[in-house]
Amino acid sequence: MRVRVVAEVGLSAVALGKADDFGRPASPMQATAVSKMRNRCLLMSILALASSAMLATSTFAAEAGATEHEGVSLKPQMLVHFGGFGITNSMLVTWIVAAGIIIFAQIATRRVERIPSGIQNFWEWLVEGLHNFLENIIGRELVAKGFWFFATVFIFILFVNWFGLIPGIGTVGWGHYDATGNFHVDRPLLRGGNADLNMTTAMSAIFFVMWFVWAIQANGVGGFLKELFGPKGETTGVVKVLMVVIFFAVGWLEVISIIFRPIALSFRLFGNIYAGESILEAMSTMIPWLSPVLPIPFYFLEVLVGFVQALVFMLLTAVFTMLIAEHQEGPEHAH
Repeated sequence: MRVRVVAEVGLSAVALGKADDFGRPASPMQATAVSKMRNRCLLMSILALASSAMLATSTFAAEAGATEHEGVSLKPQMLVHFGGFGITNSMLVTWIVAAGIIIFAQIATRRVERIPSGIQNFWEWLVEGLHNFLENIIGRELVAKGFWFFATVFIFILFVNWFGLIPGIGTVGWGHYDATGNFHVDRPLLRGGNADLNMTTAMSAIFFVMWFVWAIQANGVGGFLKELFGPKGETTGVVKVLMVVIFFAVGWLEVISIIFRPIALSFRLFGNIYAGESILEAMSTMIPWLSPVLPIPFYFLEVLVGFVQALVFMLLTAVFTMLIAEHQEGPEHAH
């Protein structure tokens, strides 16, 4: 039986079950669930973009006097200032992609048919495929709780990565002519959104907050602390005292690991996308007369890398969540 999964993911919503399997309109209870899901996705996306904007503005202010280097800049370029707030070229890309996802999702789910076709069929296939894929890995209960987040970050990261590969991204903007008459872009109008550490850090920080919320929901405060510092296994006597001391020390190592997870997530995504942009830039300028041809193999490689990095980010966030809540999954986790 086809799972009726219709979504508006990205900066809008994930809607599960706008109509039931017989084509009937959703019940008031289903409509309420859809509204809650949309609000969660919209809130998460707004927080990500707002956090990225604040980080980018503060970074620009701190590095305003830094000297630019050849190649792809590590920091985004500021386009517009509004007092203490600024809009960078990477921020503009994330807004464009978000708007595109919203419009596409609205069109795909505007008239939901019992037998989907066209873009509704593609949208259902995408979200249903993600749902089944995650369910087989982390279990039904955890997917029901966090699918809206995992699907949102995957779709958003994927299309931001691919949008950054469109010809003209990073090569159209303001610049200068050198002595030989060649034009060099100093301030691109658009830049890959995930080649900006501010954006990846914002998404990772939001995941860290959500992970903490899910951990408390699954274990309670006492259970969460016991999960970190409590001894494992059944022991008695001196051995039990020894295990308490050992697991208490190990718990602090786990705390350090948890703190570094969002840092690793942000730098992994940023590093791979920034490295890809740098390679394409290098291949485009290494041999001028081969510049239209030399980057092509690396371009298709970056298409694959963009997909893999979106998948890795989603899987790591899902697995990190499963590790703290897997004892709540029961038999469903064996799927």
